[in-house]
Amino acid sequence: MKRTTLQLFFILFLLVPLSIYSHQPDRSLIYLRVYETAGIEGRFEIMATELDKYLGLDLGRHPSVEEVAVYREKIQAYLFEHSAFSSVYGNHKIIFTDEISILYIDFGSFVAIHFRLDNTEKIPDKLEVTYAVFFDENPMQTNRLGMEYNWKAGLINNEKIMALDFTPSQKTKTLDLTDTSVWKGFLAMIKQGTWHIWIGADHILFLLALILPSVVLRKRETLQPITSEGIASKPSRWKWVPVPQFKPAFWYILKIVTFFTIAHTITLSLASLGIVNLPSRWVESIIAFSIGLAAYHNIKPIFIGREWVIAFVFGLFHGFGFASVLSELGFKGENLSLSLLGFNIGVELGQVVIILLIFPVLYVIRKSKIYPKLLVWLSALLIVISLYWLVERAFDIDMPIDEYLNGKIYPIVRYLGLI
Repeated sequence: MKRTTLQLFFILFLLVPLSIYSHQPDRSLIYLRVYETAGIEGRFEIMATELDKYLGLDLGRHPSVEEVAVYREKIQAYLFEHSAFSSVYGNHKIIFTDEISILYIDFGSFVAIHFRLDNTEKIPDKLEVTYAVFFDENPMQTNRLGMEYNWKAGLINNEKIMALDFTPSQKTKTLDLTDTSVWKGFLAMIKQGTWHIWIGADHILFLLALILPSVVLRKRETLQPITSEGIASKPSRWKWVPVPQFKPAFWYILKIVTFFTIAHTITLSLASLGIVNLPSRWVESIIAFSIGLAAYHNIKPIFIGREWVIAFVFGLFHGFGFASVLSELGFKGENLSLSLLGFNIGVELGQVVIILLIFPVLYVIRKSKIYPKLLVWLSALLIVISLYWLVERAFDIDMPIDEYLNGKIYPIVRYLGLI
């Protein structure tokens, strides 16, 4: 899913650095992705300035993919000479896919050259890896290898934890691929589900819109003003009344969120199986709209007593959003049932944690005079955010506020190694 400024804020608040970020000067990287059916894929990540310095290129600090493509053959030839993979099944030839991507860092850019290994239809227990990039040119050079994706090893979208370190004196090392189990993969999918509900700002704001009115009841208040003719009329208005007990209100909001989970489970499964797929632009726009509609319902009721309808209907579209998350993780249908089950359990756990953090606070302040106003004003703010995202996503434009905040926040978050 598209990164947003608020996602970056949530990451900053929810996380602390867990490891030193791997992308540093005088360091080149290999990331491997192990698939039970598709074999082993990977990419080399090398600083553009080092390619210029040691291979005589002219890329600059922040080259484009097109500029790198001019030197594709020269870069691939150098990598082919200074890296190798082998196992009990023999040598595994590096087959470059010609895919190039760029990772922009504040101090420069890393050029990613993608490849796959032949003869890996059967995954070996151990893989012998040689990675000697720039060791002859730079005695201070250190290289590393990370296992970015290995479902049974419980490694999914992993870019921080490195498996091997290479130095000029140790150019070849052995990667152990035997520390795997179905249980590890299942737990990893639960963690991914929890993590992605926590950093999914649009999902969190949708939940917030649903939770806000959970500690109050909407009742119609009848007024009896006397007109100048002495005739009593009976207009009425909606009024918020605090819920009398904690438990019924808590179970009610939990039930609504469960309808949300059921809905996104359905569409996540359909999308992962390739049965139904919707354009990402539509899905993201509808998700943005869902926040605004749920918030508007808090101000002017639409589905009184049937908030579960909002949760379920829009939960279907949130499920397509989660499907795009799985795609970004590199998921290719391995252990499909367990993956979907684990991911959905993780999402549900993440949602419950959010409810446990927010609901008690709202319950405590529900009787204050300010709460009805707080509910309305927060809902109005959610509507503004919803409209902002809706315009951005529907018309595929980057609004100036996002560009400014991302320019300030994103480098900090990436430097900390949080994304």
